[in-house]
Amino acid sequence: MIRRRAIVAGDVQGVGFRWGAREAAQRLGVTGWARNRRDGTVEAEVEGEPEQVERMLDWLRAGPPGANVESVTISEAETRGDDDAFRIHETA
Repeated sequence: MIRRRAIVAGDVQGVGFRWGAREAAQRLGVTGWARNRRDGTVEAEVEGEPEQVERMLDWLRAGPPGANVESVTISEAETRGDDDAFRIHETA
């Protein structure tokens, strides 16, 4: 299991990005969360098997229809192993 944090910049708020991320995560079998940030970016943490996490990161790089992803900054995060779903968190 691995966990990655992604900061997604561009036109990514108000286009269903977090909801699309949750649907993609459920389809791919990863856990974690996504939230809007006050600076206009979306932050997400994704945990799962390496191949599944990479596929989810690919989804974040493209986003849902209507999004215009300009950049994605990815960093390692400590695995938690206690998530049982992919959730949408409050804006931070």
